Amino acid sequence: MSDGDATVSDGAWRLRAALAVIAWCTVAMGLYAIVRVAQSLIFVEPDPALVIWSEHAGFFWRTWIAIYVGGMAAFITWLLTGRDAPRVASFLARALPVAAGMLAAQALLVP
Repeated sequence: MSDGDATVSDGAWRLRAALAVIAWCTVAMGLYAIVRVAQSLIFVEPDPALVIWSEHAGFFWRTWIAIYVGGMAAFITWLLTGRDAPRVASFLARALPVAAGMLAAQALLVP
């Protein structure tokens, strides 16, 4: 198939994929901020300058958990976009700034 032969289903597939990736990133950002703040309130972490080696690196675990849950949200978004793409896009347009604000607040308040 050449570039000029793009079908409607190809465009729909690209839209679904784009919205799924946006949902993945949005959920991962928001969840990382939530987990980081929760862990800082619940657990006291040692000073990284004093710890030479640790088998539990909190940053990596928080990141992997956020990426994993974001991937699950991307799959759900993929399915929902097949039914009502404009509604999903509208929701993501509102959710993205909220998640970015949460991450910025976490970075400023709980470094």
